[in-house]
Amino acid sequence: MTLFAYVAIDSKRNPVNGTMELNERSEVIDALAKQGLRPVSIKETKAKAAKSDSSKMFESNKVKSEQLVMFTRQLSAMVGAGVPLLRALSALSSHISESPALKRILTNVIHDIEAGSTLGDALGKYPTVFNDVYVNMVRAGEAAGILEDILKRLAVQQEKSSSMKKKIKSSMAYPVVLMSITILAFFGLMFFVIPKIGTVMTGLGGPDAKLPGLTLAMLAISDFFIKRWYIVFGSIFLLVFGTITYVRTPKGKRNKDLLFLKIPVVKTVVKKVAIAHFSRTFSALIQAGVAVLEALSVTSRAVGNVIYQEALMKAEEEVKNGKSLSSVIAANPIFPPIVSQMILVGEETGQTDQILVKVADFYEEEVDAAINGLSTIIEPVMIVIMGGMVGLIAASVMLPIAGLAQNIKG
Repeated sequence: MTLFAYVAIDSKRNPVNGTMELNERSEVIDALAKQGLRPVSIKETKAKAAKSDSSKMFESNKVKSEQLVMFTRQLSAMVGAGVPLLRALSALSSHISESPALKRILTNVIHDIEAGSTLGDALGKYPTVFNDVYVNMVRAGEAAGILEDILKRLAVQQEKSSSMKKKIKSSMAYPVVLMSITILAFFGLMFFVIPKIGTVMTGLGGPDAKLPGLTLAMLAISDFFIKRWYIVFGSIFLLVFGTITYVRTPKGKRNKDLLFLKIPVVKTVVKKVAIAHFSRTFSALIQAGVAVLEALSVTSRAVGNVIYQEALMKAEEEVKNGKSLSSVIAANPIFPPIVSQMILVGEETGQTDQILVKVADFYEEEVDAAINGLSTIIEPVMIVIMGGMVGLIAASVMLPIAGLAQNIKG
């Protein structure tokens, strides 16, 4: 492709400058005509040197949720103020410094729009940043002429989703730290403390000293760890790597989500998070004017749980065959009765989107309570495990000392 620099005038005879990356000059003229611009001059310009494959390899398209929310809010404000879309995107792109990835993506989006693409289609080329929900809502907003309102709703939805993720991460931080300390303490004891204790016990009781079974077991484990450390760490690495690889496969992801739905306490959190995501996403799409079937399809991919995704895909097929969404949801046990009842009320009143917003608010509050409850349970369990491990080590040390003391008295 060739990079063209153009000067054009709009319907009010205001000059407009810019660049387009297209194959031929005629394509630039067509693209400008679609935007209501009349070209004055079009010149070929030297494109920026293409990046080497090695530099592209290290480029990341990862954009933080906070940056995406800020961009969405700012774009909504500028579009609402009457700023043309291309000018708004160019202004935002030139002032983004915290996220090179977002700046690079916006530059490409601007080029696509200049070439005649819609905003929704241009954003759809970057699914890792702009997911299906985002793209479909933008498309619906463009089609209905309410892009400003749609962007505001998107920003609110993203803030809610980001807030929930942060709460889950923060509540799990302390248990994860405790678990990490427990594992490090275990290996530290096995590699450094137990061998010295064995040396001391042998020195006090002699090579033929009879040690308790617990002490012998701990010494044997420690000796195996020291002499076969490559087997121990190699097995741990293979186990972790194999688990991560398996979970990333479709079958592994499904089995993981199914397992989480069966673990006591954990399943409560998983269900409430999935239902909150479903309610928030589906209501946002319906409010944006997306058709019910399309909304179900998009929501199924955004709900974040394979089991719920399959349930929503099945619901889409049954709704397509003439059934009501409330009856389909009611027939599936993974959805609480309140969800189907609220959807039924929405169907009867024609306010499904507003009803589901209330359902989402309710379950997001429930998620907070469930996460706090899970954290409250995990913390004492981890403390008991740490205490049990320390007690086991202490017992393996104290038992032979007590035996030596009895022999000395005798």
